[in-house]
Amino acid sequence: MKLTAQRLVELAMVNPINAELVARLPALGLDQCLLTAGCLFQAVWNHQAGLSPDWGVKDYDVFYFDTDMSWEAENEVIERASELLRDLDVNIEVKNQARVHLWYPQRFGMPYPQLHTARGGVDRYLVAGTCIALAVDTGKSMRPTAWPTPSREYFGPTPSPRSQSCSSTRPGAIRLAGHGSGLKTHALRRDGLVHGYDGCTRFSRASFS
Repeated sequence: MKLTAQRLVELAMVNPINAELVARLPALGLDQCLLTAGCLFQAVWNHQAGLSPDWGVKDYDVFYFDTDMSWEAENEVIERASELLRDLDVNIEVKNQARVHLWYPQRFGMPYPQLHTARGGVDRYLVAGTCIALAVDTGKSMRPTAWPTPSREYFGPTPSPRSQSCSSTRPGAIRLAGHGSGLKTHALRRDGLVHGYDGCTRFSRASFS
């Protein structure tokens, strides 16, 4: 599947929740506001598998960047977002990427570097095909700064883990269409071994050397 940035946005916007988020999030006035992760790449795989665009989307991730790293400031943004988006009736995760390093080690037991942009959080996803985001102020898709982006590596029938060291990349979930769709993925174990199989899988913390 040949995938351009424009085509990625088109597929993502077929999901009406994505379209509503892109339309409404600018009202929050958040710096570097990004819609990212599963709500975008899942739309591509769902299109390939002939499924509805929101199939398998468990939540909608919104990143932004605020140098005020207090919990109180982030919580105020979360509450404003909740009020603005309540009627969508989906799980929306809003995170200030400037303060992830403050809570990540305690929550996941792994170190996490201090980030300097919202995009830095996207660049740290474990699987190449998840390293995408949509800038809500421009409506343009963003790809990671440090990784090549061939469409087959990103959205081919076997999405691949990134080959460099990912020991401190946050865990996340990817749901792929099984049931004869031809989509496969890799399951990552904590021992760093990679095993491929069809269906739904959770990507856990792993180290690659």
